[in-house]
Amino acid sequence: MAVDHMRALLAIAATLWAAPHAAAQQMLPPPYQGVYQPQGVDEIGLWREDDEAEKELAASPLVIRDEALTAYVKHVLCETVGDDRCNSVRVYIIREPTFNASMSPNGTMRVLSGLFLRVRNEAELGAVLGHEFGHFESRHTLQAFRSRRTGSDVLAWGALLAGMAPGYRTMRTYQDLQLSVYGSLFRHSRDQEREADRLGVAYLNRSALRPQAAGDMWQHVMAEAESSASVRGLKKPNFNAIAFTASHPPNGERAAYLTELAASDGDARDDGAARYREALATWMPVFLDDQIKLNDFGASDYLIQNLAQNGWTDTLWLARGNLYRTRGTQRDFIAAAQFYQNALALNPALGEAYRGLGLSLIKTARRTEGQAALKHYLQLSPDASDAAMIRLMLPEENSQ
Repeated sequence: MAVDHMRALLAIAATLWAAPHAAAQQMLPPPYQGVYQPQGVDEIGLWREDDEAEKELAASPLVIRDEALTAYVKHVLCETVGDDRCNSVRVYIIREPTFNASMSPNGTMRVLSGLFLRVRNEAELGAVLGHEFGHFESRHTLQAFRSRRTGSDVLAWGALLAGMAPGYRTMRTYQDLQLSVYGSLFRHSRDQEREADRLGVAYLNRSALRPQAAGDMWQHVMAEAESSASVRGLKKPNFNAIAFTASHPPNGERAAYLTELAASDGDARDDGAARYREALATWMPVFLDDQIKLNDFGASDYLIQNLAQNGWTDTLWLARGNLYRTRGTQRDFIAAAQFYQNALALNPALGEAYRGLGLSLIKTARRTEGQAALKHYLQLSPDASDAAMIRLMLPEENSQ
């Protein structure tokens, strides 16, 4: 009887836990309700924590303090979700070569610099920013906080009740409850991601930007993962599989439904590729260098070539040369030398390309040509930080 009573109580607890999380997904953005203010003790507490975290973030050395770049990202957000919605958002760009962005309940948006290598235009950037704003507008952080707290309460009571009626069947029932609660938590997270995806593409549908870019971006993400796995000799990822503990839907699923939800008449809209390239021109060499240092050749090579779909630039050729020279096989040095020459054909004043070209040629037994390139590098960049080291590689009469 005790065991049956225990199972009944646990079944009731599991039902109470699961019931609030069966809400239907929103397919379109809700009407704008004005600047939102926190409601209730939970939300006010979360906002206060975020306010303190934002103070620390504002002083962090990882934040890129480029007003023009920050203003541009904020502009793309506003173009995506509308000026009325985005006015209260504060954007912080963090130098971290990871594909991610996030938004806090108090209106703080964090954009990691690795994102800028994964998108090629304003429409793709807007898809990511709109997705994060969708989490903010739907107050998903508060919902997740309450879900975790409810789940913890259910498990705590379950553990107490299991302790009152010890036995194999009781413990097995409690373990089943644990799986149910954890599964509900992860499922709830995935549902929130789907809702934010739908809101993100809905914002684009109502913007002047091309909404099909949302699906395109996830195709790029999958292609990058495939390239990374292939070079590492790993099995091709399954983009339609979903793990029990996955917090996001499968990438294949996301690409499919985002493409389907994009307005069919939006495919001819401007995607802002030229504006994007111009706005990122100063920082792109820095972000590419950060990516190369991750030592993921397949992913880095894919990203460079993907960005070049809008046309090769001296910056992209230089980065590809650096990538191949860093890996450092003999074939890589030969390829790198060609990439550096391609960069110099576009920009003969690009000193870094002469440096890479010289080092690559020396590695392929073309020492005289390599030294000539290094000499040219020193002429263009006499105060370079590595000038003294480079001079050691030149004949004394040519090092001046």
